[in-house]
Order: sequence, then structure tokens, then C-alpha cells
Amino acid sequence: MTARSDTHSHATDRALGADLRISVRDLAHRPGAFRRLQQVASVPGLGALGVTVPEEVGVDLDLRLEGVAKGVVVEGEISGQWQADCSRCLELVTGPFAVEVHELFEDDASPRAGWGEGDTYPLHDDEIDLEPLVRDAVLLELPSAPLCSEDCEGLCPTCGTDRNVARCACPEPGRDPRWGVLDELRLENR
Repeated sequence: MTARSDTHSHATDRALGADLRISVRDLAHRPGAFRRLQQVASVPGLGALGVTVPEEVGVDLDLRLEGVAKGVVVEGEISGQWQADCSRCLELVTGPFAVEVHELFEDDASPRAGWGEGDTYPLHDDEIDLEPLVRDAVLLELPSAPLCSEDCEGLCPTCGTDRNVARCACPEPGRDPRWGVLDELRLENR
């Protein structure tokens, strides 16, 4: 089966800060109609637990929007760069993220039997808002404890010296006496 020329189109918007509210008038209620969306979007306040996606960098969207009987399916990749302070030494660290999405936007996004609340995204007046989808997808991809390197030695808990850069004269902390009782429970290797 060949696609008719009026059932698909191609849209590209590379302007940072492009609006994430997208008109899908050409796709809604037209199963099989599709278009590609490539855009860099700024999402204010995107991040959690000190890991952020800088607004000035934005996120790259490479998506395919397709009309289906109940709404619009959005699938593709969301990618970008995150930044945070290293969990051990507090140096600025950055890293990439890329997440695949496959979600349904529908007129009646209310829960159905067997589905939980929030299983689909709303489609209002032939318009979808991609921001909630971007937030949901990206937040799950951000690291919970970013490190500058796996062997980062962190900061001295006494004087604050970065152990990756210099050694300090502080003594190594001794064993916590509150755990001493557990030492008696250790089994000898036989």
C-alpha cells in the first residue's frame, strides 16, 4: 500500500525555546496520517535532586506523530545533556541522556478498566502538549548520584580537601564504635 501525499508531512523546527504545544489538526481523527517533528525545546526547571537539564541547551526531540482512531501516537527519541555537582567531590559534571518514547494522546485521557490514571496524555482541541511527556521521560533517565568518575575519592569529611587533587593531614576516620557488636558476628573463613 502506498501512502497518499496528503496523509503525511514533514516539520522541522530547530529554534531553541520552541513551544511544546503542537497542533495536530492534520492528524487527529485521521488514522494513518503522520508527520515528523524535529525540534530543540527549552523546558524550564527540568531536573530533580540537583541534576538539571540547562534551559539554554534544551532537549532535542526527534519524534513521529501519527493519527490513530482514538488520538495521536507520539514515538521517537528525546535526548540532551544534563549537569550536576559530583556526588563525592562537588565538581561540575555533565552527561548525555537519550530516551525512547511511545505514548498515546487521546481526547478522553481518563483511566479505563485495567489502566491506571495517567496512562495516556490529553488531546485538547486538536492540540497536544509535549512538555509533560518530555518531563516524565527525561526525569526517569537522569542519574540519581552523578559522579565525575567511578574512582572519585571525594572530599575529606574533616577539612574538605578534594582528595582527587591533594592529600590532607587529617587522620583516617576510625571505626564507629556503635557497629562494634556486629564485629563479633562475623564468621571466620573456613
